[in-house]
Amino acid sequence: QVQLMESGGGLVQPGGSLRLSCTASRNIDTMYSVGWYRQAPGKQRELVARIVSGGYTNYADSVKDRFTIQKDNAKNMLYLQMNMLKPEDTAVYYCNAVWNTQNYWGQGTQVTVSS
Repeated sequence: QVQLMESGGGLVQPGGSLRLSCTASRNIDTMYSVGWYRQAPGKQRELVARIVSGGYTNYADSVKDRFTIQKDNAKNMLYLQMNMLKPEDTAVYYCNAVWNTQNYWGQGTQVTVSS
């Protein structure tokens, strides 16, 4: 089992920044992948960014050059630095981990981009 807990969401103006954090209950270096997904009202959950074992990183086209995913293996932490936020980034953001062929999710943190 893996427990994941997100923090760092909130209300921010367009053009602003937020940093999301995710704490994992297990060593994230042992996981096949760790990443961030989001779900806006009325839409399907979508990949934002993830890191796959071996270091491969991929981002959704809509967040490239604005968002950065990072992990700290020593602290079992995953981060998402979000810059130049847009209203369309408004969503619930979920931390995800794939471990031992199973998908694990955090409970999500709300990010609202609005003036």
